[in-house]
Amino acid sequence: MANLPRSLGNTLALAQQDTSRVAGVVVLLLVFLVTIVGIVFVQEGTRRIPIVYAKRQVGRKLYREQSSYLPLRLNQGGVMPIIFASSVLILPSFLAQVSGVPLLDRIAGQYLAPNSWGYVALYLVLIVAFSFFYSSLVIDPVDLAQNLKKGGASIPGIRPGTATSKYISAILSRLTFLGAVFLGVVAVLPSAVERATGVTTFSGIGATSLLILVGVAIETSKQIQTYVISQRYEGMVKQ
Repeated sequence: MANLPRSLGNTLALAQQDTSRVAGVVVLLLVFLVTIVGIVFVQEGTRRIPIVYAKRQVGRKLYREQSSYLPLRLNQGGVMPIIFASSVLILPSFLAQVSGVPLLDRIAGQYLAPNSWGYVALYLVLIVAFSFFYSSLVIDPVDLAQNLKKGGASIPGIRPGTATSKYISAILSRLTFLGAVFLGVVAVLPSAVERATGVTTFSGIGATSLLILVGVAIETSKQIQTYVISQRYEGMVKQ
């Protein structure tokens, strides 16, 4: 992330020195900005499932029917699927160096060489697989449906219990697949654009760095907003 200002400076310097690279530099910068905007939308994107709390009486107090929503994030795993997939792809070359087996060395050098078609295809498959794996660790539809049932909440039009868990699982699968596809595009797009434009000044800024950078920026913004709101609330209380 510390290389970002340096990469921007090198890119602008390249455009000034070689005017034939201006179009490539412009395309690379546009793709870079669009990727950042897309990451922000996906990281903050949620599917709100409406839930209704039934009317109930506790002692002499009657609680009216209340409505709320259950937020399901589009990208449950964040940057973790990309990190896991990258680690798995590094493993064959590491084993080939350690063991010295010719078969592993040939597989790592020919089929799993960086930017090769086999590498990219396996990279995308692993990102999708780890996205579903990480999502299953974060949210369990069965437990979620049971907790809703115990709390007296239900999804309109869906029966509590097994039907609710199946409904949540179906929505979660679609969201996870969309999030995994986006992660795959973000992981492959920088190197693809660099090869197409011939501009390699952003080679140190990968998909993992972009996701971490945007995630930290979003979290910092939320903390600042929370602090400002708390200060305003304290000022109103003192008055």
